[in-house]
Amino acid sequence: MHQYLFLIPALPLAGFLLLSLGGRHLSRKIIAWIGVGSVSAAAIFTIILGLQFLQAPPPEGSYTQTLWQWMSTENFSCAINLRVDALSLVFLFIITFVGALIHIYSSAFMRHDRDYARFFASMNLFVCAMLLLVLADNLVLMYLGWEGVGLCSYLLIGFWYETPANCHAANKAFYVTRIGDTAMAIGLFLLFKELGTLNIPEILQQAPQHFTAASPNITLIALLLLAGGMGKSAQLPLQTWLPDAMAGPSPVSALIHAATMVTAGVYLIARMHVVFQLSPVAMDVTAIVGALTLFIAGCSALVQTDIKRILAYSTISQIGYMFLALGVGAWSAAIFHFFTHAFFKALLFLAAGAIIESLHHEHDIFKMGGLRKKMPLVFWTFLAGAAALAALPLISAGFFSKDQILWYAWSAGNGSPMLWFVALAGAFITAFYTTRLMIVVFWGEMKTHIGEYPGRAMTIPLVILAILSVIAGFIEWPHNMVHLTLFSDLVQKVLPATMLQDDLPEEIVFQIIAAATALFGVYTGYVFYQGNKALIEEWKQSSALMQIRNFLFKGWAFDQLYDALFVRPFKFLTRINKSDLFDKLYNGIALVSRRLNQLFSISQNGSLRWYIVGVLIGIIFILTLQLML
Repeated sequence: MHQYLFLIPALPLAGFLLLSLGGRHLSRKIIAWIGVGSVSAAAIFTIILGLQFLQAPPPEGSYTQTLWQWMSTENFSCAINLRVDALSLVFLFIITFVGALIHIYSSAFMRHDRDYARFFASMNLFVCAMLLLVLADNLVLMYLGWEGVGLCSYLLIGFWYETPANCHAANKAFYVTRIGDTAMAIGLFLLFKELGTLNIPEILQQAPQHFTAASPNITLIALLLLAGGMGKSAQLPLQTWLPDAMAGPSPVSALIHAATMVTAGVYLIARMHVVFQLSPVAMDVTAIVGALTLFIAGCSALVQTDIKRILAYSTISQIGYMFLALGVGAWSAAIFHFFTHAFFKALLFLAAGAIIESLHHEHDIFKMGGLRKKMPLVFWTFLAGAAALAALPLISAGFFSKDQILWYAWSAGNGSPMLWFVALAGAFITAFYTTRLMIVVFWGEMKTHIGEYPGRAMTIPLVILAILSVIAGFIEWPHNMVHLTLFSDLVQKVLPATMLQDDLPEEIVFQIIAAATALFGVYTGYVFYQGNKALIEEWKQSSALMQIRNFLFKGWAFDQLYDALFVRPFKFLTRINKSDLFDKLYNGIALVSRRLNQLFSISQNGSLRWYIVGVLIGIIFILTLQLML
């Protein structure tokens, strides 16, 4: 089966080519079959490949396939090589399987849009780019996929381009992520300068021999790669683009925030784990960035009123947990949380899309309410995703993955009580705003009349994702409960095992604290938004509390800060420098072109006699030249 590995990215690419070149001539049914079928076929191939990988693991630990030589110079060569090991297999499954469910949902969600073919073409290209990113055997091919998902995010966030705000959001995502991409590119140049290769297996093998631990060069390279991951995964301080990315359709939000783009940074750091292990500074920075991001984003989610922006800040926060785990050396825990997060976050975004669609495109949660009985299937599936997000103990997949991160934040080699405390505070905040979201949307009085109920194409993916949001965590039980660590056993074939500190307290103590924190967050949210609603109204009368609320609502005012520090000074410089030498040069070229156009247009006056005279003059001129030569 592995000889057909190329088909996994090739099928979505073929769907993109068919829809982009001939989509306007196809019916909506055929467009849906191509768009959904290409990704679904890739998912089937991935599942078959995964079963083969698990039943008969390859002797080298990976399947590889060389398609062709891409480029070759005197001291550098790069091939289109695809490689699947345990780490990339997990990402392949999430990208294709969850991506296929999102495509099925999209076939109904976008059915009334006039640009049906363009939507599926962009979605197919998005999946293809992400597949290339995780299948790449070298960093050049990975960077191609990396930039590909950046391009597709721009196309999909600004899909409804008639609204200026959507175009602004797409531009913002493109600009902010370019900062991280530039840093990553510099890191790749430095890696090649030091090691003479960008082949990933060779880098992981040669780096420990070439670099001494904590050397300045490896630290700089690791930090530059981290900056690239921070941009794509929307981590502090490059997190501002992701909440505005909600301008895109809901399936786009599910694809970006669950299965593809925002997890690219997690994959990059995990794939280059040897480089990061050689730099304690980079590991510490990764953990601190993750901890700060999960707390800051969680606080912002507390006060949002747009249902999709709540989930967007939640995504930033959950990716922060993954970065925290990577930074403390809990590699398998980070990937496990990515695995469970993909199911429940895709579910929440798709369910939110169904609610928005049914309520005439209403996004404000305080204009919803009472949907528990009117939309029971959406309610129960949303509840499953919310339980996983809040990490309710033993009944949700999110508990098992987040519990691991909380434990390792204290006990892992780079862990510390402060990191654990911040992560625990983030867990309480997550449970609180998740409860707030559930109560406000599904309980109380209905404030907006339901229009059209979602059909089967939208509800079946919700049911599948809801089941996985509940049961997916059971493949990795806490060690002191049941010795079932199937996920860790798989991933640790590629990633190193987590090194623990000495003289640690019992793990069960931390598990009880984590479970109690989540339950207390749920209880607190219930008290504030269901049991004692008057308390919130009292708080609204306090100007100090409202100022804090507005500060958090604006995402800790990072947009305003960046506008003052970077955007306004840049615009000022462009205004005072608009007539510099280079502008005059280009303006002169344009002026000459216009003058020549005016001169030659004199001859195009519609008079046949002028045209005949012009032809005769040309003939005489050519004959004269021939006689002279």
